[in-house]
Amino acid sequence: MIKFVIVEDDEKTLKNIKEIIAKEKYKIDTEVKTYEFKGYNKQLSSLISNPEEKTIYILDIELENSKSGIEIASMIRSNDWDSEIIFITNHDKMFETVHRNVYDVFDFIEKYHDLNKRLSKDIKAILNRTKDKKLFSYKGRNIDLQLYMNSINYIYRDKEDRKVVIVTDNSSYSINLGVKEILAELDDRFKMVHGSCIVNTDKVVTYDWNKSKIILSNGEEVNYLSKKYKKGIS
Repeated sequence: MIKFVIVEDDEKTLKNIKEIIAKEKYKIDTEVKTYEFKGYNKQLSSLISNPEEKTIYILDIELENSKSGIEIASMIRSNDWDSEIIFITNHDKMFETVHRNVYDVFDFIEKYHDLNKRLSKDIKAILNRTKDKKLFSYKGRNIDLQLYMNSINYIYRDKEDRKVVIVTDNSSYSINLGVKEILAELDDRFKMVHGSCIVNTDKVVTYDWNKSKIILSNGEEVNYLSKKYKKGIS
């Protein structure tokens, strides 16, 4: 799960931020939950104190009758270095103050200067970065395997060995699972391209349907490609 925590006391800006998040969250297959606050309170304090899931904080700097966004961000960083912080403000003069007081700020955006474009770009970048940290895990009798999904090039069933082989740039790993069983554990960048093969579509340069082969970004050719799966790819 990824949590968005918005702290913004202007209704118009709050609505705008929620709409931007709504557009971007449907582009990933991870559950997304959004919390909204107009200022600091006990519920927000509880979320900050328990950083169990990846969180993206979008904070207005100046909040009426509340701790400031800078104070809230300092509380976040006191026990959470993994979550992202994006500041929203009316005043560009606050930039220096923010960076003097809060470590590791993802971005600082002025409300009336390309807010939609910049916030959308930031959210997309953070979600993509989160995606690249996803793990595929497998525990068998003789192997305990954890691989970042973005390191997997393709997966195929070895007919002779009767095992499924996971191929990365540097290694290959044989495990006792079916191709479809593995597919169910992967995210939407992985597609069936043959009854015996799954490919990481981010790694594909060319689908040669006439020659029934795939060319990967590392130059490797994979001779598993069936027109039966073309509709799901293109």
